[in-house]
Amino acid sequence: MRHFILSLALVCSAFVSAAEITNIAAAPEQVSPLLPGIDAPALQLKDKSGKTVDLATRYKENITVLVIYRGGWCPYCSRQLAGIQEIEPQLVKMGAQIIAIAPDSPEALAKSTIESPHYQLLSDNEMRMSQALGLAYFLDDKTALAYRNKLGVNFVDFEGNDKVALPVPAVFVVDKKGLIQFQYANPNYKVRLDESVLLAAVKAASQL
Repeated sequence: MRHFILSLALVCSAFVSAAEITNIAAAPEQVSPLLPGIDAPALQLKDKSGKTVDLATRYKENITVLVIYRGGWCPYCSRQLAGIQEIEPQLVKMGAQIIAIAPDSPEALAKSTIESPHYQLLSDNEMRMSQALGLAYFLDDKTALAYRNKLGVNFVDFEGNDKVALPVPAVFVVDKKGLIQFQYANPNYKVRLDESVLLAAVKAASQL
């Protein structure tokens, strides 16, 4: 299998990461998210302080609401994270924890105002988790140019072209055995899962 290297320079951060490309779609509509009944990827990722977090261990602790978002620079993602934070007490009461993962560096995550023992942000700056979940895709050239000009993203050369990858935003509910019980992913990043649906999904998972 051929292996390629993509450097990702993220918004609001000078941190540059190299991502090994194994499963990145050509467009958001072409991603293939993992479905319920499949084991969730049990990778090791960094938190905002740079500490390694083992997802396999975290899954065993509680039902996990796994949120995949595009980055702290995305206003739609910020609103989603804030909305989930509002229902955090209800989720915790049902025995759930929240783990939100983005391609941001740990340094960028440290700028977040979310601070809770039940709500953790993790860095997927090598896009390993996004690829394992089947959510990663390349931005088209037009979007890449707009992001560069309007958001200040620094792109690097990839096989003669400027490229960057992002995850399709998604929410998974993972049980204590590490099995996905619920999945929502939408290629339209402006449309996010309603909190009431998430509460219902966690309630159903807690009764299994």
